[in-house]
Amino acid sequence: MRDGGRLAAAIEVLTEIETRHRPVRLALKAWGDGARYAGAKDRAWVSGLVLDVLRRKRSLAWRMGDEGLRPAALGALKFLWDWPLERVAEAAADEAHGPGPLSEAEQAALTAPRDLADAPPAVRGDYPDWLDAAMARAFGEARAEEGAALAERAPVDLRVNTLKTDPDRALKALEPFDPVRPGLLATALRIAAPDPAARSGAVEAIPQFGKGWFEVQDLGSQVAAAAAGEVKGEQVLDLCAGGGGKTLALAAAMANTGQIYAYDSDARRLTDTVRRGERAGVRNLQVRTPLAKAPLTDLEGRMDLVFIDAPCTGTGSWRRHPDTKWRLTPEALARRQAEQDQVLADAARYLKPAGRLVYVTCSVLPEEDEDRVAAFLAAHPAFVRRPATADPALTPFLTPDGDLRLTPRSAGTDGFYVAVLAKAR
Repeated sequence: MRDGGRLAAAIEVLTEIETRHRPVRLALKAWGDGARYAGAKDRAWVSGLVLDVLRRKRSLAWRMGDEGLRPAALGALKFLWDWPLERVAEAAADEAHGPGPLSEAEQAALTAPRDLADAPPAVRGDYPDWLDAAMARAFGEARAEEGAALAERAPVDLRVNTLKTDPDRALKALEPFDPVRPGLLATALRIAAPDPAARSGAVEAIPQFGKGWFEVQDLGSQVAAAAAGEVKGEQVLDLCAGGGGKTLALAAAMANTGQIYAYDSDARRLTDTVRRGERAGVRNLQVRTPLAKAPLTDLEGRMDLVFIDAPCTGTGSWRRHPDTKWRLTPEALARRQAEQDQVLADAARYLKPAGRLVYVTCSVLPEEDEDRVAAFLAAHPAFVRRPATADPALTPFLTPDGDLRLTPRSAGTDGFYVAVLAKAR
């Protein structure tokens, strides 16, 4: 495909997302199914531009002086992909395939865009206006910068599975991808964010991936699992296990001692957990399906650790799922808060005396984080807050209350919040 055809396709997909409220993954798949002529590089190009526009939709609209999707796509090529104006104009004006020549207004905006420094924080940070108060609570005057970091492209992070190998061997196996050690955790590796216009290689194709040497997992997610502390020999319940990423991280830390139970209220999310556990060499895992009658009753009062990867808005993962920030509503946030209160209350009954509860969200909103912990502690006086980490590499990210808050700007991770709550003896 020529640049003009790719640009037109990206605008088509963006229009589908906005007008039909379709998730970006489904909109891109629908376009790809109907564009059999498009090669792998074409699909990567279109996907890259669509995602970059969604990441920066508000700031692009400000700079272009127009909230339309076409101006945003043109602006992304000029301001984010660093295309010369002549190349943008040539792609747009491609008579056979392009979306049409630049208008005078588009030409002017691309030549002399509005200064983003004059925009309000929600525009500079590329998030909805209604979230500005929550972002201000979390980050104060730095909220625009934090939002902008959440609009960057994310790297590919990997967790080395110590049940199968060690970081040095894993690093060597990944040499074709130029991995680095990002710090914070010894078992973490990182591959730089790919060029948005290029097709990137898949780490899943490396033979060692099939052998279970490593898992794709954001560094923030790895840190959240590490906040569980020493877990060898313990009885552990992962109460919102989902696809099992943190379950496997906990199992590796347990070194196949003790017992880890994986549960999720949606049985479909657990379908890959057993397979992934077998590939990772996990031998102390039990998957408890919600389809069973009273699947967790026998665990009440027995757990040393209950790990809660709580259902949340996912504001911390906007780098990877930028379309979700434009679909988020106050009503959806309120529903998530109610679900978080419920899962915290449910978790308490599985802990034995002196057990601990680790509460995690991939959200940066205090309403889902500190507020939920405060509400839980007020209703459960037998619990007290503990520092989420004593690791010197991580203590800079502790809040005044002793919880962990990680963001792309502060820690180079997705946005995560972690609180550790201990039950009295």
